[in-house]
Amino acid sequence: MTVALEKFASLATGVRMCYRVDGRADGPVLLLVGGLGEDLTSWSELFVSEMVSRGYRVVRHDNRDAGRSSRIDRRPPAAWRQLLARPRRDAYTLDQMARDSVSLLDHLEIDRAHVVGRSMGGMIAQSMAARHPDRVATLTSIYSTTGALDVGQPTLRTRLMLIASPPARTRKQAIAGYLRMTRHLGGTAHQLDEAAEALAAGTVWDRASGANADGMARQIQCIQASGNRTPELSRITAPTLVLNGDRDQLVAPSGGRATAAAIVGARHVIVPGMGHHLHDGFVDLVATEIHVHIEGAGGRLHTITK
Repeated sequence: MTVALEKFASLATGVRMCYRVDGRADGPVLLLVGGLGEDLTSWSELFVSEMVSRGYRVVRHDNRDAGRSSRIDRRPPAAWRQLLARPRRDAYTLDQMARDSVSLLDHLEIDRAHVVGRSMGGMIAQSMAARHPDRVATLTSIYSTTGALDVGQPTLRTRLMLIASPPARTRKQAIAGYLRMTRHLGGTAHQLDEAAEALAAGTVWDRASGANADGMARQIQCIQASGNRTPELSRITAPTLVLNGDRDQLVAPSGGRATAAAIVGARHVIVPGMGHHLHDGFVDLVATEIHVHIEGAGGRLHTITK
């Protein structure tokens, strides 16, 4: 864990955000936005180094209620509210999380960035592109969805696993829970490196200073409070890449198809064997797709074969 390379910014939104910047100071900026409960270390060093090697200045951060960034001083939603998708009135939204990321760009004096988000981070990136079009040079949405209830939903088995998984109270429980879920969600193309994944899960626990069930609950509520964003996605003008796997059991591939359909001119890449996890075995493929997208290639729906 390279804490010495991490910095903090007090944002206009009131959030104290932890972030890290890697790569050439004069390179095109690639902003990475993580998913539910993830922190900046959740983007593997292999992926970050791959993008840096292609000349990018990579900016990644802890979202509010994750990692070393601010915890929001609001009561988390009760379990029944999460199950019934009945957010509290004081819930924050994906738009507010998008403004956090835009405010970080302001802090770093970055006019525009190529924005890459995965899962909930894909939703945040979509909101950035829709509501702050002048700040998003290109958009890449990875295994994410539109918020519509008829697409992108978890499988029944995944729902049952999520309901049956109590919040971790110890580091050991957190690692075991992460490994159990990642085995389920990781796809079929590559074998999980359990030692590396355990190390990654332990790092997330350490950076959050322990259990972060309240922060996770507020982030889940944020997604629910933001509702169906399909009409908003139709306003996106940034060149868009939508990337998802055909073995995703958390955000069904229909979410990717709906996202691509909602954004005019979006390019949709479906990766066989990929689940809801950016396995290192997919890093070269995903990095290449992002780089090609940024360089201006693409334009049609297609499927990559292994």
